[in-house]
Amino acid sequence: MQTYRRPAYRGLVPEVALDFPRDWVEFTDPTDDEQVFRCDVTWLCSRYTCIFGKGCQGIYADRPDDGCCTLGAHFSDKADRKRVKRYADELTPEQWQYHDEGHANGIVMRDEDGERQTRTVDGACIFLNRPGFAGGIGCALHKLALDRGQPIHETKPDVCWQVPIRRTYDWVERPDDTKVLVVTIAEYDRRAWGPGGHDFHWWCSGNTEAHVGADPLYVSYEPELRELMGDEAYEQLRDMCAERMKQGGVAAHPADPAARGKRTLPVTAV
Repeated sequence: MQTYRRPAYRGLVPEVALDFPRDWVEFTDPTDDEQVFRCDVTWLCSRYTCIFGKGCQGIYADRPDDGCCTLGAHFSDKADRKRVKRYADELTPEQWQYHDEGHANGIVMRDEDGERQTRTVDGACIFLNRPGFAGGIGCALHKLALDRGQPIHETKPDVCWQVPIRRTYDWVERPDDTKVLVVTIAEYDRRAWGPGGHDFHWWCSGNTEAHVGADPLYVSYEPELRELMGDEAYEQLRDMCAERMKQGGVAAHPADPAARGKRTLPVTAV
């Protein structure tokens, strides 16, 4: 039996515990009656927002400027890998610090388990532009999308644009012997990274410092949620979240300012 291991981050950062009461909604996919969405409305109605470059401390204490890009990104499948390679070919040296390195030696490597992921160079993902690069710090593929006015889910690896949402699939057999595919839309917390997530120096989803968004996550993350769920399912989720918030019927995420009795503050760089 696996023994409990005290998380290394506990008590070191303003981060809430992993387990707390949450509200969920379930509804049948409007486009597929054999599929059910199960959505964490506590998370989706939270004020989480990405603060990369605006207070993000990075998953490793000695590399705070990397954000969550230190380890590189594992590809979800062959299509994900081919799409990222295609967009990498379209990056310019002005957009991508490791342009020449990427074209000379490729962008893909295998991890210790043989799984393909983006290559790491100088201690982090090859697509991460470092401080001092004239084109600006951050993901080159993210910059490409912004420069072109494209959604980021078109250019970035699946795992990169999906975080902070975790989508999982489970076949569920009902008492009448029918089966439905339950698609869960939830928080990408430390556990989603596996056992190593407990040892991250800092993680954003449960961190009070990252719950400073002007809009609820289901609003600010609309393009990505539409991609994950489909338009009709997203719109049903949006209406349910809006109604729940109007009625005050959502269990608040404990990292949110409202749950702590504070007003929402603007994000400031540190």
